[in-house]
Amino acid sequence: MAIESIAKTIGTGSGIDTTALVQSLVDAQFEPKNAQITAREEKLTAQITAASTHKANITGFASALTTLTRGGTLSTQPTSSNSAILGVSRLAGADLANLNAKVEVRQLAAAQSAASAPVADRTAAVGQGVLTLTLGTATVVDGTMTGFVPGEGDPVAIAIGPEDASLDGIAAKINAANAGVTASILTDADGARLVIKGASGEERAFTLAATETVGQEGLAALAVGVGATGTTIGSAASDAIVAIDGVALRRDSNSISDLVPGVRLDLAAAQPGTIISIGKSLPTSALIQAAQDFVATYNEMLSGLNVDLDPMGGALRADSAAKTLKRQLQQLTVAQITSGANGTPTTLAQIGIRTERDGSLTVDTTALTRALVDYPDAVEKMFAEPVGSSATANGVAGALNAIATEAASTVRGLGASELSYSRSKTDLADAKADALEAAESLRTRMTRQFATMDAKVAAYKSTMTFLENQVDAWNKQD
Repeated sequence: MAIESIAKTIGTGSGIDTTALVQSLVDAQFEPKNAQITAREEKLTAQITAASTHKANITGFASALTTLTRGGTLSTQPTSSNSAILGVSRLAGADLANLNAKVEVRQLAAAQSAASAPVADRTAAVGQGVLTLTLGTATVVDGTMTGFVPGEGDPVAIAIGPEDASLDGIAAKINAANAGVTASILTDADGARLVIKGASGEERAFTLAATETVGQEGLAALAVGVGATGTTIGSAASDAIVAIDGVALRRDSNSISDLVPGVRLDLAAAQPGTIISIGKSLPTSALIQAAQDFVATYNEMLSGLNVDLDPMGGALRADSAAKTLKRQLQQLTVAQITSGANGTPTTLAQIGIRTERDGSLTVDTTALTRALVDYPDAVEKMFAEPVGSSATANGVAGALNAIATEAASTVRGLGASELSYSRSKTDLADAKADALEAAESLRTRMTRQFATMDAKVAAYKSTMTFLENQVDAWNKQD
């Protein structure tokens, strides 16, 4: 509202809209500052979002590739010429470059099992006392233990009281002792049997001696050992016997991880005289797919980063951490990410992953396939399971993790940028609150001033009206 218009309105008396007048004056004074704060707030919000997004993108990219490589699908896998006899699998972090072995499975490892004679009621009391479990080495002939040599461990005493006297109770007490054997109840048409089974291995045979409570006899029927007549040995404890390149070795399990470097052997059947060849297989198709997926994800992430680094309006156009992230990504194809002998590829560019003029990556499938033929171990090493802490040791996943770690840094990375923008936004919120408080203070002060002025105008108008009436009265008298 123009000043002369205001003056004219005031001059008409006390009927002016002081609220609208004050609002117009306050808005005219604070509108530029509020617009500036709003624009700055919107810019900071865009910067926070962009910094957070790109930090999450590189972290997610590195994490996904690490998960893929740790899964082992991109690493050379061992093969068995007869998986019905011998199964093989790669151990985590294994280097199978020189894998080549001949294996003969002569004997499987077995666990001792013993079963009691059947009883009609598994819940009925059998007897009370103490069952003493001893581990050691046993000789078994036709289901009967004919010899036993105790091992180094101490015997375990298992007390059987009135509440534990049934087969179910005894089985529960044996299992609760956690002494190297497990107990269960098997039932058929003849009744219920207590079955006790140890761990596999020749030195993990067991005896179960019974000391009965007077007047509550019956536990002797469950005794296992030399001279025991109430139980039968279903299987004897034995070691696995495996010949590696003709050298016979014993193990207490059918799953063996310490005979062939980097390979777990799973013995499925004993076939003395049958030689199993252990070789290796390079996951060529999986590596090519991984390279293509890597390039696709890289290009998508770089495209988004370029938008926010656009000098004509990108949210992070002046952000040094974002520029550093882009530079590190662009150097990824030419940086040495593995070590190798002369002539061995050590960079992504050398195996066919190259940078185009626009910064995007492409996969030269022909070059990658040729590298897989000529240098299979070197290509695998680039995508192999991460080992150690350095980027060189960890290949592509390690290099990405190093970039992601720096990007997440709250000292110099995008993490620091995000914190800085957030602090600035908090400060801006305080400034916005201060401006609002100042506007309210001005509004209150001006409202009071105009109210006082309006009251005075009204009083002047009342006096003027009185005087006008007096003058009119005097004129009528004349």
